[in-house]
Amino acid sequence: MTPRPHAYAAVPDSTWSDWRWQQQQRVTTLQALERVLRLTEDERAAIEATADRFRMAVTPYYLSLVHPEDPACPIRRQAIPSLAELRRSPGERDDPLAEEAHSPVPGLTHRYPDRALLYATHNCAMYCRFCTRKRKVSDPTSALARSERDQALDHIRRTPAIREVIISGGDPLSLSTERLAELLDALAAIPHVEIARLGTRNLVTLPQRVDAELADMLRAHQTRHLAVWVMTHFNHPTECTEEAWTACERLAGSGAPIQNQMVLLRGINDATETVIALNRRLLRMRVKPYYILQADMAEGIGHFRTPLTAGVALLRGLRGHVSGLAVPQLVLDLPGGGGKVPLVPRYLEREHAEGWDFANYRGEPFRYVEPGRVASLDAEGD
Repeated sequence: MTPRPHAYAAVPDSTWSDWRWQQQQRVTTLQALERVLRLTEDERAAIEATADRFRMAVTPYYLSLVHPEDPACPIRRQAIPSLAELRRSPGERDDPLAEEAHSPVPGLTHRYPDRALLYATHNCAMYCRFCTRKRKVSDPTSALARSERDQALDHIRRTPAIREVIISGGDPLSLSTERLAELLDALAAIPHVEIARLGTRNLVTLPQRVDAELADMLRAHQTRHLAVWVMTHFNHPTECTEEAWTACERLAGSGAPIQNQMVLLRGINDATETVIALNRRLLRMRVKPYYILQADMAEGIGHFRTPLTAGVALLRGLRGHVSGLAVPQLVLDLPGGGGKVPLVPRYLEREHAEGWDFANYRGEPFRYVEPGRVASLDAEGD
């Protein structure tokens, strides 16, 4: 079990392991946080200045991963507000991916032909400081009413092209197991829906949420008609704790494949060795590294974004040096709702009369001969 901050030393193990207690005891105020961490003057000022823009909430568990003295701690920077969030960089938008513009009914984004994103809740165990949906996440007034959820499900029923539904938010694991089961039942009753994806960061910020009850429910909903996948969000090796391992083990045992979508964050995980350590650990936890996501153009997160060239260089540092299982796609979700596009290192050097010249992951040259561009050896021998 991860060592706890002194402020939680007297909490019984059974209580600490209760996800409901963790959710209820989230740290949301400056005074509560100061009982756990020694804050800098900038952090104090940032917590007060950002309170009406994007609230702070951190589980006691995730705080246990934070270095108590280091403001540059990669876990701390994901959880604790920064004054840099008050700066709006050029190109940043409240809704960077134009999700509202692609919303045919409240609570649903339908941008790709065969996939739709269902907004299940406004709530998260932790409000990550780089969140792309900070315009609505943490705002109770943005919560989806049951009637609106029913409208979203009706749209899915009336749209046979939708084969896959991403259940997101907020974090759908903030819902009770009963309510989540109800939602999966509704999707399972739609003949053309074949895949339900649960987009959750609770494996990282509140792994206690993945209890035996949840695992049993997901196992019961894995059918030949509807496959349930889990998309999660580990950003740093420190997050791969024993508690997180247990959560992933339970999910894998339920039959749910797990994939990771890492957000590339300046000074947190933009070093190749950090991502190698993270992805190797994830594979042992039976989590497939799926995406490295360039941070979106959401308001106030410019200090997290890296140059596009940094991500491409990082990917080049992975390819060939680690198992292909540990090499995710690097993608940019285009601002304005253009969808995801892959960013890849350039290995193709040039075209020539016979075919193509390549450089491998070491930069060594190789030639590929195109069929039909040169006479065959047998023909030359004749």
